[in-house]
Amino acid sequence: MSLGITPIKNLTPVSFKQKVEHKTSGDENPISRKGETMLLLGSTFVGGLALGAKLLFELWDFGFDDTASFLLEKANKQGERMVNRAHQGVSGNKKALMVLGATGAIILGALSGFAILYTVLNSPKIAYNSKINTFQKGKEMDVYIKSNEAENAIYKEIDDRAKSANEEDKEKLREQYMKMKMAKNQVPDFVKLKR
Repeated sequence: MSLGITPIKNLTPVSFKQKVEHKTSGDENPISRKGETMLLLGSTFVGGLALGAKLLFELWDFGFDDTASFLLEKANKQGERMVNRAHQGVSGNKKALMVLGATGAIILGALSGFAILYTVLNSPKIAYNSKINTFQKGKEMDVYIKSNEAENAIYKEIDDRAKSANEEDKEKLREQYMKMKMAKNQVPDFVKLKR
């Protein structure tokens, strides 16, 4: 018994994913939240390194010589242990340089650990500031891009009129062109131009 339904053949699968075409022109805003977050993370990490180095220096400078000497002695012993384990046949100046390098690596590792901790503790502030910076810089770039589009349209109009203008009109157009050059669209402060 047939219900009167005919099967449909040759169906193509339906995709619910939206296809997005990306513009490759220079007229799109390059400011992104990810980029702002990475800038803030990098600067916070460098700030953490500087703060850790300053704290280490303060330990040494403010009469905590015992603590600072103890920390450096521990780092030096650990560096010497590392060199002895990794390079057993080394002696003399080469061993001293390797121990110095290993001690420096341990100290830098500790400073990096402090900087990572400092960055993690400041991550809510980084997330908040990245939203604010992205919004502010995005608006500035949008204004700059729109101003450039308007400026280019005016230059094109001046150029088109200059092609069919007499001498008197060309002089007026030259004045308009010079005024446009004087009122050039300013690049936002945060944009670094290659020179």
